[in-house]
Amino acid sequence: MERLKGLILSGGEGTRLRPITHTSAKQLVPVANKPVLFYGIEALVEAGVTEIGIIIAPVTGGEIREAVGDGSQFGAEVTFIEQAEPKGLAHAVLTAEEFLDGSPFAMYLGDNLLRNGLSRLVETFKRESPDALILLTPVDDPSSYGVAELDDDRVVRLVEKPKDPPSDLALVGVYLFSPAILEAARGLEPSWRGELEITEAIQDLIDQGLQVRSEVVEGWWKDTGQLADMLEANRLVLEEIRSSVEGDIQDTRIEGRVIVEPGAVLRGSVVRGPAVIGRGAVIEDSYLGPYTSVGADVEIRRSEVEHSIILAGAKVEDLGTRMEASLLGRGVKVTRTEGLPRTLKLLVGDRSEIEIV
Repeated sequence: MERLKGLILSGGEGTRLRPITHTSAKQLVPVANKPVLFYGIEALVEAGVTEIGIIIAPVTGGEIREAVGDGSQFGAEVTFIEQAEPKGLAHAVLTAEEFLDGSPFAMYLGDNLLRNGLSRLVETFKRESPDALILLTPVDDPSSYGVAELDDDRVVRLVEKPKDPPSDLALVGVYLFSPAILEAARGLEPSWRGELEITEAIQDLIDQGLQVRSEVVEGWWKDTGQLADMLEANRLVLEEIRSSVEGDIQDTRIEGRVIVEPGAVLRGSVVRGPAVIGRGAVIEDSYLGPYTSVGADVEIRRSEVEHSIILAGAKVEDLGTRMEASLLGRGVKVTRTEGLPRTLKLLVGDRSEIEIV
């Protein structure tokens, strides 16, 4: 088989993660202080796929271009492909036709995380040369996903969000294709969502009698499109970190596996891992609990934070109660002042969510 190319889809609008995604691409929201998109690029490179096209949207494309650069920081050669409108995964494949240039390719959704990477999947695809190799995972609610019906590991039918699921195996956002998928995509009509559905293109391959194979995920997989999934992905990644304390630690107790990056300052605090604290952050007279990622130049003073993601430049001061299961955007400031009356005073962006318990 000729050399595989990679295609990462990073053109979605991220409506389920608003308001964070009003000002930042959802694929650049960090998990364990690394943008989600970077995990996908690294997974492809680790599997030997270094010629990568990234589908971008007009609105967020500039930010993604700036973050990724030419790909050399990952050992890759990156080409950016603009998709004018989000018209579905199969439409994205057609948009990338010139880049793909008749090559087989691995397609990876840019907001997905796959613990064990792609190497085994790529090896299987190269060895067996099917027209499509899809990744599946058991789910509790298959009616919310695209679901596969199997005969051994051969896929005989795909059903999108079925009322009566033929199995509990849902499609994961990772696919490997021969060039045959392009012809199948060209023959599609828009679905009820107005999109060209990749599941329908794969079904067309099946209907033509072409070989569509499947593999079940080993380890975990996460679609980070919603806050709960983002926090869970953060937890899963932090579970596997190794301690590295390079910052300035003053009168602070560190328990468990913690990364403290250079330039961070910890004073009079307790940090309980797994957690990561970015460059230039200041943690003072505070408690930082497990599964927390603190971005660069964040300031946390006289507060308790746990199971949260705090992006660069945010400030948390004098809360008086523990903050948990939260995602704070760049430069956000959360404080409590003394005095009476005790009231809430808020400056909140569009579609924000605030829960006071």
